[in-house]
Amino acid sequence: MNDEKHFTSFIVKYFRHHPEFGALVGLVIVFIGFSLTATRFLTIDSFSGIVTIASELGIVAAGVTFLMIAGEFDLSVGSVFGFSAMLFAVSAANGIPLLISLILALLAAAGIGFLNGYITVHFQIPSFITTLGAQMLWRGVLLAITGGFSVRYREESTVLAVLNSNLWGEFRTSAIWFFAIILFLNFVLLRTQYGNATYATGGNKEAARILGISVNKVKIINFIICSVLAGLAGCIQFARFGSVDPVRGQGMELEAIAAVVVGGTLMTGGYGNLVGTLLGVLLIGMLRSGLIMAGAPAYWYQAFVGLILIIAVILNTNIKRWSLK
Repeated sequence: MNDEKHFTSFIVKYFRHHPEFGALVGLVIVFIGFSLTATRFLTIDSFSGIVTIASELGIVAAGVTFLMIAGEFDLSVGSVFGFSAMLFAVSAANGIPLLISLILALLAAAGIGFLNGYITVHFQIPSFITTLGAQMLWRGVLLAITGGFSVRYREESTVLAVLNSNLWGEFRTSAIWFFAIILFLNFVLLRTQYGNATYATGGNKEAARILGISVNKVKIINFIICSVLAGLAGCIQFARFGSVDPVRGQGMELEAIAAVVVGGTLMTGGYGNLVGTLLGVLLIGMLRSGLIMAGAPAYWYQAFVGLILIIAVILNTNIKRWSLK
């Protein structure tokens, strides 16, 4: 009996200090499953497709991770993704240099993030409500500006090539952006004072204030980081397709949150890391590609993501509860 208790205690402590472990287990199970059921799954083209999907979603999810650890949500990232991509495309199509167009798109995303954060902390409105309103607002603005039509830009450019072009075979430069952002933000989160402040803000904001941390400032900065990364991901996807439509990024906020939660970040804040998010988005990308290759209907993708999200929330919540006993 004592051995069983010691083993259970060890597992709980391990999960507590390594929130990404659950996502790794899930990734391995899904990989084995599709290796046996999807005929073209174990190919370079398959892996490059998974990495491409994971890269664009993962850049968004990286920002969402930072914000969720601080104890807040952003449901507007899908709209920011589409709005920034559209602003980038429209500016470029109207003769503005691409680098300037990219900067304008990212500044617009930063402005949206600042507004989300300012309204949330200064008017003490739940971020769920603030960003849900922002999601509908910016999607509506996007539809109004474009009239519901796509914008195309087919000219070659160094800026577009750096953002998203073939690197080796079907692997793209977007993967470099993704992994670089994950590594950098994970370093900031785990090795800097600002990372400690983010954890403290999400874990116990009153205790963080007593320690001299400006909780409102941390939250606003993380809202800005989240929106800028969503905007960057939108521009990167535009560089891949050379076009953007008014519904681009719709539903991406739910995929990003699912990947973050599957990666071990708690929805209550104060816990998680970017390595877990990396594994979570790879799992989501593997599900999307693997189901298609296995011949499953498209709607099964959402069903599987929803199921994995529910399981992840149950496990993460109970592990935290057990660790406090």
